[in-house]
Amino acid sequence: MQNDTQQETTQRKVDDDEVNLVFNDENDINDMYLTFGLGAEEYGIGINFVTEIVGMQRVMEVPDVPTFIKGVINLRGKVIPVMDVRKRFNMPEEVYSERTVIIVLDINGVLIGLIVDNVSEVMEIPESQIDQPPQFGTNREGVIRGLGKQGSKVAILLDAQCLISEHIIDLKQTLSAFKSE
Repeated sequence: MQNDTQQETTQRKVDDDEVNLVFNDENDINDMYLTFGLGAEEYGIGINFVTEIVGMQRVMEVPDVPTFIKGVINLRGKVIPVMDVRKRFNMPEEVYSERTVIIVLDINGVLIGLIVDNVSEVMEIPESQIDQPPQFGTNREGVIRGLGKQGSKVAILLDAQCLISEHIIDLKQTLSAFKSE
């Protein structure tokens, strides 16, 4: 039996807390963003790329990768590269805390983890509430999709594909060499 408002519940595990995200016909998944903190700023990434959120764990360093690639983690038998987003944005390094997490993304079939200071919430930000990023000469390699507004909150929305696109092929090659050893 189907009712008028179908609902899909997605569960995400953050440390020992489970977060239930409920989507119904009124929600557009393309308007949903997982927001996270880096320093004093709030960033957002499209929820459709997020597969899970895991607590910080041991990261195995891998040679000959860009400095912002922290290394790889073993997540239930899958080797996943992790990027320190602070380093990617040339921000000062911070000691990881109990709130530091890894957001695991699936981008074009490639899993990658983003190390962030903390996860905030899932926000619905319709396209009409997204302003184009300011142009300061260059747009930091195009990683900023726009500035999303919801009430008094503003989040810097990232383009997940641009964030790692130039490195996907290198990461695939590095991981395949790493797995065969």
